[in-house]
Amino acid sequence: MATTIHTGSSTSSSSVQFTFDGKHLYKGGSTSSSNILYTLSGKSLYKGNSTSSSNIVSTFDGKYIYRGSSTSSSNILFTFDGKYIYKGNSTSSSNILYTFDGKRIYRGNSTSSSNVLLTVEGHFSMALFAVIL
Repeated sequence: MATTIHTGSSTSSSSVQFTFDGKHLYKGGSTSSSNILYTLSGKSLYKGNSTSSSNIVSTFDGKYIYRGSSTSSSNILFTFDGKYIYKGNSTSSSNILYTFDGKRIYRGNSTSSSNVLLTVEGHFSMALFAVIL
């Protein structure tokens, strides 16, 4: 079954922003090929329905999300430690941008319901993070 990513804490069909089938990220709740925004293949996220190296948007190695295909430390956009998403190459609490509890993404260092940005129903790859927020 496809993963749905909802706005806020709602899980209603009307709040679906994205659908992820394990390979493609779609706009809204449809898995029509015309709604493909990104393709995930291996560690790389590609624009559209493509796996051409010229279309790599970001690369995720399990800890860092890099800009494009380069895994140089100068291209680190975000650091993920399993719970927190930090700005750049940092795990300082002052650089926490988001908190992920496995189901919800919260603004900042918080799990308050008032700070829920997105709710994920199903399996979610952090490789998608750079393009969903």
